[in-house]
Amino acid sequence: MTAIPVEPCTFALFGALGDLALRKLFPALYQLERAGLLPAETRLLALALDAGEESRQLATIAEHLRRHVPGAELEEGVLQRFLARLDYLSMDFLQAEAYAALADRVGEAQRLIAYFATPAALYEPICAGLAEVGLAERTRVVLEKPIGHDLASSRKVNEAVARHFPEDRTYRIDHYLGKETVQNLIALRFANSLFETQWNQNHISHVEITVAEQVGIEGRWGYFDKAGQLRDMIQNHLLQLLCLIAMDPPSDLSADSIRDEKVKVLKALAPIDAAQLSQQVVRGQYVAG
Repeated sequence: MTAIPVEPCTFALFGALGDLALRKLFPALYQLERAGLLPAETRLLALALDAGEESRQLATIAEHLRRHVPGAELEEGVLQRFLARLDYLSMDFLQAEAYAALADRVGEAQRLIAYFATPAALYEPICAGLAEVGLAERTRVVLEKPIGHDLASSRKVNEAVARHFPEDRTYRIDHYLGKETVQNLIALRFANSLFETQWNQNHISHVEITVAEQVGIEGRWGYFDKAGQLRDMIQNHLLQLLCLIAMDPPSDLSADSIRDEKVKVLKALAPIDAAQLSQQVVRGQYVAG
């Protein structure tokens, strides 16, 4: 298989010391380094509010990499090569003047990818800050779910982003879709004749999707208090899984075709009647983890 060439870029991770970045995103970037998929000129820039010595923040990121990358895949040489790409910048995302320092770090040569691992309420000031210092024209933005807390706020956030970034440079991501098991669902269903012919209402009585996390709330109280666990898990991760399990075969494997089939599933869902909650919903509660 021929590798797809990737342009060098500066990858700026907003919210770099949050749980999502430390537990998921940095380990994923490390795996790209390990697989040789990061061009030599690509730079990684960690952005967060925490002040202090840059070396201390980078040490925190390295500590979490050693904790969350499987032991057999953690190679010290690769780790040091990865950390050599990484810089840390303390900045308040709500302060417009902070973006001048970011522009200085990015320079003028490379494309910028801005990954927002932050609450959606910060998307608008971050986009405005990037535009103010002239970075918007060569930037792609990646928005983490949940985007808003209801329909009105979601529209407001998307409209704010669209004022500075066109749709073809805006990427909305649900990191659950990166899980290997989730990515394999389409192949399991539509490329396997044993399952493809049986995966329908005539042969399956019901499907139960269970989320059984091994970790507890830990340091995520601030996020869950604002976003809400139902919004974090059900309207994003679990509905995505539901769509992949229930959708009809897409006309092709393009993102648009898969999305169109997912939308058909969502439109066909019947609302859960409050009077039937005890029969239709199984609820759990986080404990120590």
